[in-house]
Amino acid sequence: MLAVIERLTGLGRQGQGIVFLVGAGHGGTHWVAATFYLLLPFITTDLKLSYAEAGALVAVFQLAAFAANFGSGLVVDVTGRRVVFQVISLAVGAAALAACAGAAGLWMLFPMVILMGATNNLWHPPAIAFLSEHYPKSRGYALSIHALGANLGDALAPLAAGALLVWLSWRGTAAVGSLPAFAIALMTLLMLGPKDKQAHASGARGLGLADYVQGLKSLLKDKVIVHLSVMAGFRTMAQHGVLVFLPLYLAHVAGMSPLAMGVTVMALQIGGVVASPIAGAWSDRVGRRPVVLAGLTVTTALIAALTFIQDDILFIAGVAFLGFAMYAVRPVLHSWMMDLAPKALSGSATSVMFGIQALFTAVVLAGGGAMADAWGLTVVFYLLAACMLVANVLVYFLPHHKPAAAE
Repeated sequence: MLAVIERLTGLGRQGQGIVFLVGAGHGGTHWVAATFYLLLPFITTDLKLSYAEAGALVAVFQLAAFAANFGSGLVVDVTGRRVVFQVISLAVGAAALAACAGAAGLWMLFPMVILMGATNNLWHPPAIAFLSEHYPKSRGYALSIHALGANLGDALAPLAAGALLVWLSWRGTAAVGSLPAFAIALMTLLMLGPKDKQAHASGARGLGLADYVQGLKSLLKDKVIVHLSVMAGFRTMAQHGVLVFLPLYLAHVAGMSPLAMGVTVMALQIGGVVASPIAGAWSDRVGRRPVVLAGLTVTTALIAALTFIQDDILFIAGVAFLGFAMYAVRPVLHSWMMDLAPKALSGSATSVMFGIQALFTAVVLAGGGAMADAWGLTVVFYLLAACMLVANVLVYFLPHHKPAAAE
């Protein structure tokens, strides 16, 4: 069995262990964020916060993530350190979640939320650059396991936090819920730290600041990289739109019970867990473009089709297929960007892509909310399908690029 996996993925046992550890770290950052989101209603009640104040906390989280996204690419590429910043991301995010347990009011929560948001996006440049550099011939597969970790973190954290809330207050749950992220940070430091030191000792010390600025300018002038980032932005608009508006649609339009809603949202994430390794390994063999095209096409059709399904079981099955197609594309896009970007600027290339995605997401969430108020939630899903359709069109204008294994 192991021999079959090694042949299909191109990675031996040691490589698999490292890839899954980095994937677990990515899951840890999503675990912290998902735990906070689940605790937010209980925090709001206990601290007597208004909905506006609760919304301000979420807005600050997103703004901190957006701001940190660009600085993280710079420090990763200038220092050449990949593992150190992964450990910092996990440890600081976990510490901020644990510190929320001692918050007595809104203004004590704000600094913790800023740290959680910032470290959530600090993770991507060093982790994606690390995997891309160490496994260039299995880049799609390695980054698919990285994406799989995010799906697992998003799916398991609310379940674990909900179970803890049966016995503990939200404060106790925040403290206990931070422990898995601390544990993964320690494992990452112990197991991957030596690789960071070896790379630094061998001369991989990063760019000088002047060289970095010049390289970043050339990166932003690369039409293919910018085109790919914009296309990824439209795809991510739809993904985050589904995550935000699907629960509202289930409750207010489909009339599902809370249990059925939970099963439906979990089905979306489980679809991603199944799809990521398949899509990543496939893209290493056939190229990024055909896999992205297939995933975007199916996603576009499914988002629109869901609004016509009345049966709950069929709807849940449709959401699972949607998660499969939608999340299959994510690691392939990251791999495609790493194929195109200069090795020394891989952290900043990741920041460019995630920065554009964050901006586009903010637009669709604000616009989608206004559309829902004016014309209903069903119309929002047609907007999200249209975003995916634009992404489909943009892919057609991108040049075909073979993965590293085929070059």
